[in-house]
Amino acid sequence: MNKTLLILRHEFGHTVKRRGFIVMTLIVPLIALLLIGVFQFTSGIAGPTVEAMTIGYVDELGGFQQYTSQGNITLVRFDTANDATDALVRGSINEYFVIPQDYISTGVINRYTLERQLAASPAITAAINNFLLNNLLAGKVPEATITRIEAPLNLVSIRLTETGEVDTEQGGYGNFVIPFVFGILLALSIIISSTYLLQGLGEEKENRLIEILLSSVSARQLLTGKVLGIGAAGLVQVAVWVIAAPLLLNLASSSIGGFISTIQLPANFIALAVVYFILGYSLFAVISASVGAVSSGSREGQQLIGLFTLPLLIPLWFTSLMMFFPDNPAWVFFAIFPLSAPVEVIMRLGVSDIPAWQLVASMAVLVLSIIGILLLTIRIFRTYLLMYGKRPGIGEVLRSLRNG
Repeated sequence: MNKTLLILRHEFGHTVKRRGFIVMTLIVPLIALLLIGVFQFTSGIAGPTVEAMTIGYVDELGGFQQYTSQGNITLVRFDTANDATDALVRGSINEYFVIPQDYISTGVINRYTLERQLAASPAITAAINNFLLNNLLAGKVPEATITRIEAPLNLVSIRLTETGEVDTEQGGYGNFVIPFVFGILLALSIIISSTYLLQGLGEEKENRLIEILLSSVSARQLLTGKVLGIGAAGLVQVAVWVIAAPLLLNLASSSIGGFISTIQLPANFIALAVVYFILGYSLFAVISASVGAVSSGSREGQQLIGLFTLPLLIPLWFTSLMMFFPDNPAWVFFAIFPLSAPVEVIMRLGVSDIPAWQLVASMAVLVLSIIGILLLTIRIFRTYLLMYGKRPGIGEVLRSLRNG
């Protein structure tokens, strides 16, 4: 056990002193802090600026004379299209549109501009739409009704508890932000930590330092010490992010407000984030150790481990599907599948409640996978760690595991 602790201390100290580890740990909260500062600085200097525009229109149908002021956009009437074109060429107006005589039956509006565009901006479209709508309904329905027709829906969803009271933890896009960002960081941390283990084994194997180590410690002690040491360093990294998240969120909410102020951390988020990092890292660490043992060098090992890390990224690739269909059977499968569970569960916490049985099943499968792969890895360590210049085939590895 003392030898295992020595290896653990060495790997932990060596990892936390790496420049890449320090940069990765600190860069995330520093970038968030920088973005908040930049927003405050630019807001203080510029303030809310709105570009004013003048848009001409030609009323061939008649009856469109009111409501020519639409926010920062002013509409000016012209008698003919030629007059509007002259004003546009002179620069008196930014663009113009024509209301044809058959507008009521077709709804077609011809817009003219000097700029090459894919489509009119949302602000221009909204201004023209409100101008037409207000004039069509003027004198026919009350002003309040016109306002409601322009914006008929302002939907606010309120979550209730099973007793019918308002739940303190509401849903919405704000709740998805932190789990989504943390899911990305969790995947990076697991991959980077596992890569450190793989690189270390590859380098020690290439320079034959592994021979000296195995003459003093057993394969089990070496593997356990490396996995725990690098895992402890990764846990420190995750702890820094978890501690920084609420502080940065409070700072952003007080400085920026708006959408940021709606962001909430799920109640069980921090505990599950730590648990799934430990389980996820342990799984990928033992897989990395197996790959490092059978690989001829660190470069080949990094190529092979990429096949195992692809499922970890599946939730990030299909984020939109998870947001709108969080309880789809496919996501239930990925919550239990060990290679994707660490990131998938963390991200799903932001969009829906995960049933307790799925969490229990997910953790149980992860634990069993770690134990099973760890036992196989120890056998592979004993057989192939001292093999140089040649990578055994899959059949050879399976025969060794059967006979080991």
